[in-house]
Amino acid sequence: MKKSIPLFAAVAVAAVASPAAAQSVGDAPFTGLRVEALAGYDQLRAGSSVDDDVNVDNDQSAEGVTYGGAVGYDVDLGAVVVGAEAELMGSSADTDYDNGDFEGFGYGNVSAGRDIYLGARVGAKVGPQALIYAKGGYTNAKLNVRSNDGTATFDDNYKLDGYRLGAGVEYAFNPRMYAKLEYRYSNYSDAKVDFGGSLPDSDRFDVDTDRHQVVAGVGVRF
Repeated sequence: MKKSIPLFAAVAVAAVASPAAAQSVGDAPFTGLRVEALAGYDQLRAGSSVDDDVNVDNDQSAEGVTYGGAVGYDVDLGAVVVGAEAELMGSSADTDYDNGDFEGFGYGNVSAGRDIYLGARVGAKVGPQALIYAKGGYTNAKLNVRSNDGTATFDDNYKLDGYRLGAGVEYAFNPRMYAKLEYRYSNYSDAKVDFGGSLPDSDRFDVDTDRHQVVAGVGVRF
């Protein structure tokens, strides 16, 4: 993970360096349709109501790399920018044994599946090319159930519903190309088991699962 973030940043700089040099930025119009690629750190863990606070060695978490893309639309109102966005992400996070302790964070042997987010953001310009913003909305995540050896995935999975809050900074290299760095926190409080068509889905039940992500992105405005 420590190697992947600098590599991602280097690729982002290389991708935008040539257009930025050839075109004057001026006041970047943070407005219109945008499409972006995202990658970063992903951690799923037990929430406060189920976390094991007695055994300090049991962190009840799964870590990995999150990756995917987003599409959004912003309206530049002058000093303030508002917009809506949608994301589809994947993740390499999965359960494992940490010093002999199985970290199932309440779900058993699972791997993170797709992660959907729908929300809005509001930002403030801090210069002609920079924007700081806060975001929030709905998120739906999937956890794939795996066999005991962790190599096979069944049709069964957990589907989790919750909310997401986040904040970040966006920098415009020119009116079309930009990069961003963002932290977001998600809490899932509602879930059901999808048996893949072999059986009806389970009734919904309460869960308490936290998700912490730090992502970097590069995007294009149209």
